[in-house]
Amino acid sequence: MNTIIRTAIVGFGSVAEKMHAPLIDVCDSLSLTAVVERHGTKCQEKYPGVQTFRSLEELLEADVADLIVITTPNEFHFPMAKQCLMAGKHVVVDKPVTIFSHEAEELGRLAIEKNLILSVFHNRRFDGDVLTIQKILSEKTLGEVVYLESHFDRFRPEITENWREKDVPGNGITYDLGVHLIDQIVLFFGLPNWIQADIRKQRTGAIADDYFDIQLDFGSIKARATASVLAASPTPRFLVQGKKGSYVKFGLDVQEAKFKAGQRPEGDDWGVEPEEKWGKIFHSEGEEARQTEDGDYRIFYQNIAEAIQGKSTLLVTIPQTINVLKIIEASFKSSREGRRIGNEEGGW
Repeated sequence: MNTIIRTAIVGFGSVAEKMHAPLIDVCDSLSLTAVVERHGTKCQEKYPGVQTFRSLEELLEADVADLIVITTPNEFHFPMAKQCLMAGKHVVVDKPVTIFSHEAEELGRLAIEKNLILSVFHNRRFDGDVLTIQKILSEKTLGEVVYLESHFDRFRPEITENWREKDVPGNGITYDLGVHLIDQIVLFFGLPNWIQADIRKQRTGAIADDYFDIQLDFGSIKARATASVLAASPTPRFLVQGKKGSYVKFGLDVQEAKFKAGQRPEGDDWGVEPEEKWGKIFHSEGEEARQTEDGDYRIFYQNIAEAIQGKSTLLVTIPQTINVLKIIEASFKSSREGRRIGNEEGGW
C-alpha cells in the first residue's frame, strides 16, 4: 500500500509550526491536508492547500485526514487521542503521550482493538548525540560502561506565560524534558531496577517544577538524568564513563536550531554537526574527537507512514512510552517521599 496518507495537525503552536508541519511536509508518503486552529489561519497561510477547522469535532466530521497529529497542551492529549482513535484515525501524540500511565494503557488497548497506528513524538531518539552513544555502546568503545549522565540545562531565570509554567495538569520541566531524557536512557540500557528523584521549584514564584535530578540503577550501570533552568555555565549534554575511557559531549543536537531558524528539513547535510562541536573520547593514551552521527528527525514520520502502509514496525511504541510515564510517576513519588522506588513498586 503506497497511498499518500492525509495528515492533520491539532493545535498549531510553536512546536507544530516549526517542527511537525515541516517534517510532515517533506515526507513523500504524507500530505498535510488540515489543521485545527482555534483562532487565525497561520498554517493555511504557510501551506495554502491546508483546510482550517476550529475544533477537533469539525475536523473529524469533515473526514479529511487518515492520520491526526496532536500537539495541544498535555492535559488534552488523552481525550483528543481517544476521540481520534474512536473515529478510526491513526494518531501521533506529541510527548508525553498522556499525563498518567493508565490513560496511555487505555489508548494502547483501543489502538489494538481498532487496528490503528498510535505513536508518540519522541524525536530526540534521533538526535545525533543519542545515535552516537548507541554506536559507542554497541562497539564497546569505552569498554564496560558503568555510568551515564544526561543534562538538559538552560538559563531561563524569568518565568514565562507558557502553559508549561502555569497551574495546569502536566506542567513543568519533568513532563517536558524528563520524558525525553528517560526515554533515551531506557533506549540505551533497558528498564531500571530502581529510581530516586529530586524534583524542585527553584525560581522565585515558580508554580511548576523547574528542576529535576533523577538517578536510575541498572545493576552495574548507574544513570543520572537532570535538567535546570538556572544553569548559566556550560554543562555537558552527555557524560559516559566506562572501564576503558569516557565520552563527553557538549551542546544540543543541531536540528532544533535549524527548525527555529525556519529551515526546511531537507538535504543530505540536514542533521550534520560541524566538527568543532563533536564530543571527545578520553582514555589512558589521551583524547580524541568522536564524530557525531547525523541526527535525523525525518526518520520518525517516515516510520509512521511506513507503519500505516504495512511496510515497517513502529520505532516508538505505546508500551515503551508507558514505561517512561511510570518512571516519571515514580519520580514524583520518590521526590515527595524522599526515597527510592523499585521496579516492583513502580511497575514499569
